[in-house]
Amino acid sequence: MVNVYVSSVIDASADSVWTRVRDFNGLPQWHPSIADSRIENGQPADRVGCIRHFHLKDGGMIRERLLALSDYDYSCTYEILESPMGVANYTATLKLTPVTDGGRCFAEWSAEFDCDPGREGELVRSIGEGVFQAGFDALKRRSLR
Repeated sequence: MVNVYVSSVIDASADSVWTRVRDFNGLPQWHPSIADSRIENGQPADRVGCIRHFHLKDGGMIRERLLALSDYDYSCTYEILESPMGVANYTATLKLTPVTDGGRCFAEWSAEFDCDPGREGELVRSIGEGVFQAGFDALKRRSLR
């Protein structure tokens, strides 16, 4: 099993960042790599079990299922059902923790997955930098206060 972990401090409260990232269908509004997204079968975007179907700006398509969503813990967990990345058993969690000093938040995004031998380093870099850190950087650029 391969693990990816990225963390960051965002200069906005956990409440305000959570308002943006909580929407399981809202990736195009804050993540720079996402072109569009929809929730399949007309389900609510906060219903555990709903599936988001989205396209990357490079043309790739990904389907993910929401496994857990906690407003109390500011966290969501999801799994990849289909993607062009060549990963299997992919599960990820995005979690925010309030930083009371300055009204900021500590953001963590982690994933674990299986992949073909020899691809571990490439996938850890592309997911860690191209997905997780890119998302955090985009959130930092937005006025969330």
